[in-house]
Amino acid sequence: MRRGLAVLCLVLSASALLAQDGGDLPEAAARGAPPRPISVAEDAASAAEGLRAAIDELQRAGSGREQAVALSRTIRAYEAGLADLRDGLRRAALREAEIAADLEARRARLSRLLGAMMVMQDSPAPLTLLHPEGPEAAVRAGMILSDVTPALQQEAAALSRSLREVAEIRRLQESAETLLSQGLAAAQEARATLNQAMADRGDLPRRFLEEPEELGRLRDSAETLDAFAGGIATMEQDIGAPMEDFEGARGTLPLPVLGTVLRRAGEADAAGIRRPGLVIATRPAALVTTPWPATLRYRGPLLDYGNVMILEPAEGYLLVLAGLGTVYGEVGDVLDAGAPVGLMGGAEPGGREFLAAVQEGGGADRSETLYLELRQGRETVDPAPWFSETRDD
Repeated sequence: MRRGLAVLCLVLSASALLAQDGGDLPEAAARGAPPRPISVAEDAASAAEGLRAAIDELQRAGSGREQAVALSRTIRAYEAGLADLRDGLRRAALREAEIAADLEARRARLSRLLGAMMVMQDSPAPLTLLHPEGPEAAVRAGMILSDVTPALQQEAAALSRSLREVAEIRRLQESAETLLSQGLAAAQEARATLNQAMADRGDLPRRFLEEPEELGRLRDSAETLDAFAGGIATMEQDIGAPMEDFEGARGTLPLPVLGTVLRRAGEADAAGIRRPGLVIATRPAALVTTPWPATLRYRGPLLDYGNVMILEPAEGYLLVLAGLGTVYGEVGDVLDAGAPVGLMGGAEPGGREFLAAVQEGGGADRSETLYLELRQGRETVDPAPWFSETRDD
């Protein structure tokens, strides 16, 4: 009798605790609410699988007539997969911390619920229905028990799901370092092959064969990027420009590099300096491509901007890219949209360093910056409305 009374007390206590907690799980079940469609662990696993596929493509893209095109496409796919994995692992780490905090906050309550379930499980069915006040009270106790038991089972199922999710997150974190190391090796080989392919190619159409002396004099005398780009805009050279409707592409262009826009046109940096272009934070060694068919008007070092590329996407327009570590092509080359024009500088971190940057959060892994400026004639224009990632819808 005493044991049955103890079981009943535990059941009543569990019922009160569930009610105090808002009864979220039973009410959600009553409403037929669907479970979480995709957990962050599953999302991160999907990103890891995407990166693994991109690495396989990198290893297969080392030959063929259009080697540079294939390599550019697979390197960009690898970078996108790396970004997805970074975001997935970051969300997974946050989710793990969220689950741990929730379990810690509910430690005492869960202990009491689990204790009630264990006693109920160990008690013979007739004994759990005994009540000191007689059969009618026993029936009421049985009704309470039938109401509480499913709620306890759902609570246990939710706890089990959370623990399985934590285990999956930790498994992904442990396997990510090996995957990232494989990706780094494949990407380094692909970039080296791309460098050689760009140096060897000789099939690009050219507007002229030699760098004009005027361009060299302009570079040597320029004191600012604005003066240099403005000077190129006024140089009379019959080099032509792509015939596609550049102005009609406004708002649809992809950014030339995978990254995050740090500052828009006119926004001040930490030193209070305002520039008329976009500053994009990127990972080291990120691939830079031309967002539109263009003629290469200048490539090489300039002042303190590092390597600079100046492209002519249409007559009267210049696209300036500054801060590259490696540049491809020769002045006068006519490039297709998506053609590689260079790589950002810096050394790509290994798997362990990458995971450490993920744990730090923010932009710890985006240590390089590309400056993008758009000019119409001698004047700069805000480039943001031209690119799909930065336009204001």
